[in-house]
Amino acid sequence: MFFLLAPQAGNTRRCKHPMATGFKLSPERSLSPAAAKMRLLKKLRCTLKFEKLAWRSGAQLVAGVDEVGRGSLFGPVVAAAVILEPSYRIRGLRDSKLLHAERREILAERIRAHSIAIAIASVDAARIDEINIYQASRVAMHLAVQQLQPAPDHLLIDAMRLDCEIVQRAIIHGDALSASIAAASIIAKVERDRMMVEFDSVYPVYGLASNKGYSTPVHLAALRHHGPCPLHRQSFAPVWQNPTPQEVLQFIGEESLESV
Repeated sequence: MFFLLAPQAGNTRRCKHPMATGFKLSPERSLSPAAAKMRLLKKLRCTLKFEKLAWRSGAQLVAGVDEVGRGSLFGPVVAAAVILEPSYRIRGLRDSKLLHAERREILAERIRAHSIAIAIASVDAARIDEINIYQASRVAMHLAVQQLQPAPDHLLIDAMRLDCEIVQRAIIHGDALSASIAAASIIAKVERDRMMVEFDSVYPVYGLASNKGYSTPVHLAALRHHGPCPLHRQSFAPVWQNPTPQEVLQFIGEESLESV
C-alpha cells in the first residue's frame, strides 16, 4: 500500500532533473533535429532502385536532380542534374552531406567520367531574397534540367516537383536513396564549395572557404562585427538582424584600375 505525503509547509521544491531521480533520457530525445536527421540518413542505402523502376517503365534517360546551399546565409543556391550511364555502377555514392570534401572530389571525377550528361545552374542571393529560397531552389533545379544534353525523359528529384512536363518522381531523402540524385548532390556541392573558396578571396572576413556561408560561430561573429556584404541573403534573419553594410574592399577597386 502506498500513501501520498503532503509537502511540508515552506519546503516545496521543484521536480528534480530525471537524471537525479534515477531515470535516464532516451539517446534519441537528447539529439537535436539536425543530428537526428543525420543519423537517419546514415542508415539509408543509396541504390539504383528508383532508376531501375524508371527504366522498366520505358524511360531511357533518367536524370537525378538536387540542390545545395539552401540553408546558407551567403551566395547562390546551386543545383545539378545528372544522367548516369546505366551500364556502370559508381561505388560509394551517397548524400553529399555525409561525405568528406576529399571523397566528394574523387566521386565528382568518377561521376563526370561515367555520365551521359551533367548540367549545373544557380540562382543568386538577390533572386533568393525576391522569390524565397524554396522557389529559388526549384528554379535552379529547372534550369539545370533544361541545360541537359541529351534531354532527359524521366526525373528523380530530391523531395520536390518541378514545373515541367517531363515525367518526374519526388523522393523524400532522395539524395540518400537514389544513386542519380546522390550524384547530382555531389556535383552541386563540389561546384558550390569551389565558388565559396573564390568568394573568400573577395570577402575574407567571413571565413567562406571553411564555412561555405553557413551559420557557423565564426560567420555569425563576422556578421555582427562587419555587417553583411552585397552577396549575403538579406531576407535571412541572421543577416537582416546585422544590417551594418560591409564596405567594398579597397583592393577590389585597385585591381579594377590595374585592369583598365
